Amino acid sequence: MRPSLKIISTIYLLGLAGIAAAQSNDPYQWLEDVSGDKALHWVREQNQITRDKLKQDAGYRQLRQDLLVVLNSKDRIPGIHKMGNAVYNFWTDADHPRGVWRKTSLEEYRKKQPVWETVLDVDALAKTEKENWVYKGSNCREPVFDRCLIQLSHGGADAVVLREFDLNSKSFVKDGFILPEAKMTVDWRDKDSLYVATDFGSGSLTDSGYARIVKTWKRGTPLDNADTLLEGEKTDMSVSAQNSLHHGIEHHLVHRQITFYTSETYLLEDGKLSKLDIPSKADVGFFNTQMLVTPRENWNTGGKIYKSGSVLAIDFTAFQKGNREFTILFEPEPGTSYTGSAATQSYLLLQSLDNVKSHLVEWKFADGKWTSRQVSLPTMGTVTVRPVDDNNSDDYLLRYSDYLTPDVLLMAHAGNDLREPLKSAPTFFDATPYEIAQQFATSKDGTKVPYFIVKRKDMPYDGQNPTLLYGYGGFQISLTPSYSGGLGKTWLEKGGVYVVANIRGGGEFGPRWHQAALKENRQRAYDDFAAVAEDLISTKVTSPRHLGAMGGSNGGLLAGVALTQRPDLFNAVVSQVPLLDMQRFNQLLAGASWMGEYGNPDIPAEWAYIQRYSPYQNVKAGVQYPNVLFITSTRDDRVHPGHARKMAAKMLDQGHKNVWYYENTEGGHGGAANNEQRADMSAITYAFLWNMLQPANSAYAVH
Repeated sequence: MRPSLKIISTIYLLGLAGIAAAQSNDPYQWLEDVSGDKALHWVREQNQITRDKLKQDAGYRQLRQDLLVVLNSKDRIPGIHKMGNAVYNFWTDADHPRGVWRKTSLEEYRKKQPVWETVLDVDALAKTEKENWVYKGSNCREPVFDRCLIQLSHGGADAVVLREFDLNSKSFVKDGFILPEAKMTVDWRDKDSLYVATDFGSGSLTDSGYARIVKTWKRGTPLDNADTLLEGEKTDMSVSAQNSLHHGIEHHLVHRQITFYTSETYLLEDGKLSKLDIPSKADVGFFNTQMLVTPRENWNTGGKIYKSGSVLAIDFTAFQKGNREFTILFEPEPGTSYTGSAATQSYLLLQSLDNVKSHLVEWKFADGKWTSRQVSLPTMGTVTVRPVDDNNSDDYLLRYSDYLTPDVLLMAHAGNDLREPLKSAPTFFDATPYEIAQQFATSKDGTKVPYFIVKRKDMPYDGQNPTLLYGYGGFQISLTPSYSGGLGKTWLEKGGVYVVANIRGGGEFGPRWHQAALKENRQRAYDDFAAVAEDLISTKVTSPRHLGAMGGSNGGLLAGVALTQRPDLFNAVVSQVPLLDMQRFNQLLAGASWMGEYGNPDIPAEWAYIQRYSPYQNVKAGVQYPNVLFITSTRDDRVHPGHARKMAAKMLDQGHKNVWYYENTEGGHGGAANNEQRADMSAITYAFLWNMLQPANSAYAVH
């Protein structure tokens, strides 16, 4: 017999009441008051306890110094972006902890020690204005590159202030475009107007804390008089607008991000918006006269089904007239996924992964047709590409690295394999004794899960090797091999093994790999991570006594689940800038925007599956948990520091003695605002890990 609607409604309301009661009975909710005196007093106490543990430790101090050398090295490769006749770079080192925005010519950049011209000194600006500025980027007007929109953050938060900057005079524009602190998206419409999505006052933000309204703002007029382009719903994630330019062809687009994965895109022409006929789960871009669409679900259009994760191209004018005959530039296979593209003057550089290893194809569009060429690349590493000048050149910068190979920057030329070496990053540790291997573990449901392992070639399979297992598993983000001098100094050189798990929820195998661990299927990501840990133990790479887990943000949630679900597998866990209270995540800062990933805990049926893994709700007294370090930032305005605070406080009150906590007072979601802070937080992390996981005969220890 089917239950009556009244019975169903009663059950639903009881579920809501139960959720509300649990939230109101949270004795640690006061720690969500980010800058409250009581909460900050608790933070200072915990920070001091952690500092006291490290005070007399020479190993920690050496780690910190080694990391500073890596982070402040003047031999790092300066990343460049060409604008006009100059290339620009933002640089930090010991002399410029906040950073300097600088420029030089491409010819000068080719030299071993190029001469740079300072454009904006953020350290000097912060000192003059007595502000804790952190540089968050620039948006310069194309193709003339005369004016830029500079974003500056207080202490590294996502919220920024915006100021117009004159590249020629290297100064801020008096009476130019200025916006107060907010989470915003801004783009140039033309020289004298901007597309602005920001905090316009009461009612202008979504539940996620992002802009709900996007406007056109004309120079010299009050922001209150800006013309509204689009208003989203309060329950949406955000709205924005942009000017897409390639080959002199402009497309003005307005976006309504409904959830993290669903959106609407509108074309703005003659002051009117027309919605593009593409799936709600798709990305769109333009190349010359072509529109590019990447659907994240199978798309049945024009009598044909295009696979999820494909890259499709079509003449935009023909598309507007109803043509749906797309050219398929990429179609995923079981082991492949599209990761992104970049445009030169005549080529689209399409990047993909094949079993988590980089592939690159150059697509040329000429005479109305697409032709392609596979680019020869090294294996077992990560390649990124960036055009030198997308409107005037087919040259592009190709950057390669893997876990043991420092970055190499080459000047590549679309259409052939001729490459000019430009820069090589320094080697911070001797990679000769080590090797990289890719292995596969079998998850609980039989799925094969790949992982990379970096270890000594002569590593004994005796279960005694200190091993750090890192993971993320969310938001279709892929973890690919990259070089870290800090990791080499802090972990590999001491005899540690480093492992990266490519679990479901990530993007390593495209949308299907991500969608396999969404919402009610979230447990699959955690099962995958546990399966990799079990594989490392069964093959005697390590043992639970010497195995640690680490992750940040969504990966911090992963680490928290590893702590509470599988304490038998690990002896140390590091949870960085984490989500942990999954009952309240949607009510804290940007949390509402992630309900497309995790579900809505305010809906009883969805809370039913979320609560099974939520670390904060599942941690218990009397259980032997691994040693754990929670590390976060007061200025993180994306993932609320209350997650880490409450979890640590609850565990300490439950009587768990092996809980470490550290909260940096600056740094935003990245955790640190400058290299000194980055070195310090990393040294705390790796000192903790080595202390807990070191082999019995190790001379290094934290007391």
